[in-house]
Amino acid sequence: MDKEQLSDRLSDIVPIKTVTVRNTKVCAGCTPHNNKLHVYDWLHDFPELQDASKMVEVQFKNTRKGYYINSNNLKLQLGDLVAVESLPGHDIGTVTLTGKLVELQMKKNNFRDDANGALKRVYRIARPADLEKYEQAKAREQSTMIRARKIAEGLGLQMKIGDVEYQGDGNKAIFYYIADERVDFRELIKVLAGEFRVKIEMKQIGARQEAGRIGGIGPCGREMCCSRWISNFVSVSTSAARYQDISINPQKLAGQCGKLKCCMNYEVDAYVEAQRSLPSREITLETKDATFYHFKTDIFSGMMTYSTDRYNAVNLETIHKERVFEIISMNKGGDKPLKLISETDVRNVKETSYTGDLLEDQSITRFDEQRKSSQPRKKRKPRKKRPDNRQDGTNPQRNNPKNDTPPGENKE
Repeated sequence: MDKEQLSDRLSDIVPIKTVTVRNTKVCAGCTPHNNKLHVYDWLHDFPELQDASKMVEVQFKNTRKGYYINSNNLKLQLGDLVAVESLPGHDIGTVTLTGKLVELQMKKNNFRDDANGALKRVYRIARPADLEKYEQAKAREQSTMIRARKIAEGLGLQMKIGDVEYQGDGNKAIFYYIADERVDFRELIKVLAGEFRVKIEMKQIGARQEAGRIGGIGPCGREMCCSRWISNFVSVSTSAARYQDISINPQKLAGQCGKLKCCMNYEVDAYVEAQRSLPSREITLETKDATFYHFKTDIFSGMMTYSTDRYNAVNLETIHKERVFEIISMNKGGDKPLKLISETDVRNVKETSYTGDLLEDQSITRFDEQRKSSQPRKKRKPRKKRPDNRQDGTNPQRNNPKNDTPPGENKE
């Protein structure tokens, strides 16, 4: 009997807990996930929905996920390491989702079956022999990537190999690369196959996907969205920054991938919708005092600031958009208001004037002030001064013979 077959048979006797890491000591619906693109199982409280589907979501290195059918009716839980079907051989991954929610994820990610029309299966829970092969394959990834970069450079290919992922059984390797233009890597595949003796697969990724695979902390202080939850990358243009009144500074607008930040698209729709109710910025406001030009706008609050100079901040006045529409209609009729700010706005500003103290109500000395006003402090009587007998410049202690001691002797 082969040594590997013997170890597989012996592993059937070993309890499952010794060969897998299950969902223990964590919140319900979560896995002890160090992986990216984690999905919270919000149907974990419904046991009947966990058995409603045989489909299982399995995640591999970084962001690669697959959907497999549990044809053997294994009792799988979140966090289990399983051996799944692959071409060729098998692969090792972690169960990240089970039950009815898997079908919703498949629909969301536009999952398609293989060319043969059959779903890939979950073979078994990973055995010690499977995990040993898996660890050996993972240990070869770094050295394989460095060697592959040197081979690509030697062939003169304009590409960067960013990562290498070995299959669980070590029979296949996926090379992730970045290239600005189309690359003919047919010769590269032949050299790599002869060098590493495995099946080679090349996958092109973008700069955003590479940043998501590497991970990091964004300028907001949180984990980068591309490595946390974004799976479909939408193009970002500078028009999103203009809609949100963000200064066009390439150093601030660019993320760690060198492209425009994906978060610029999050609120652009709300800004576009809010700007539809604002007057045009090109219209000047005519008053009897001066002509005012648009300076800046607080889009969501509807407050617009105008200046008497077209290019500089001179005599700035801030009014509401309703007041702006009112002045525009007056100018069209040939009338000019006396001032840009109406009298009612002036009264409201005086009533709600800012005192400059944000913590006035929560001041730690507010109780002391009340005590001072209720119980006035008594004045202390002035201290009487002692008569000064040394107006002639004599010191009574210096003239006392008892205080005179010869130098070098201690006073007893």
